[in-house]
Amino acid sequence: MGAKLTVQAAECPVQESSPSPSSTTSVTLDPRNMMPLDPKQTPAPNQPFPLPIDRQKSTIPKAGTEETWVYPSQQMFFNALLRKGWEFEEGALEQSDMDHIIRIHNANNESAWQEVLLWESLHGSECSQPKLKSFGGKAKYFSPRAQFRGWMGYEMPFDRHDWIIDRCGKEVRYIIDYYDGELDPGSHRFAQMDVRPALDSVEAVQDRVKVSWWRFKADWLGIQPSQEEAQ
Repeated sequence: MGAKLTVQAAECPVQESSPSPSSTTSVTLDPRNMMPLDPKQTPAPNQPFPLPIDRQKSTIPKAGTEETWVYPSQQMFFNALLRKGWEFEEGALEQSDMDHIIRIHNANNESAWQEVLLWESLHGSECSQPKLKSFGGKAKYFSPRAQFRGWMGYEMPFDRHDWIIDRCGKEVRYIIDYYDGELDPGSHRFAQMDVRPALDSVEAVQDRVKVSWWRFKADWLGIQPSQEEAQ
């Protein structure tokens, strides 16, 4: 599988869908995740090979339920690529590519959730079980932090997601910027993620300042945060 295809597929078209020039039917999407409300998983016209329709459960709890979010199948992901307007030259995409793409997509989301949980641990006394309420891709809209990094000469992220977390009744928005990274063999993780709460509230600002201070002390002074600080 080509590296270019891998990186672009990680832009997660299932979360930022738009009509494809080749699409002749409209699809009603769930605003919580921009996936079809009724995913029939019908193979696309002229699809070069069959794709599995089985879906994998995530470990990410779904707000308002006792269930976890379920990842799209390979067929759903491929259909989403077409809705997004992707077109593939003959022989450019193999069946095994879709398996790699879906595994990378799922692994990235699991890693992002673990990062969110680290931030949410700052509010463990307030909410012991945060849940994911909704999410969406915003690859075309760079975050202020990413723009600042770009002005400083650093690479720009290839994708951005905004996640809405249900912190036991309180909605908290997180920004996730995805940067190119080296593939960890066997893990299907290749992206470097910058996960942090959006600066939508005084509380979020305090969290960002606190963690930045901890990182400064750990990286430059060799001082780890005390148990009292981490609570």
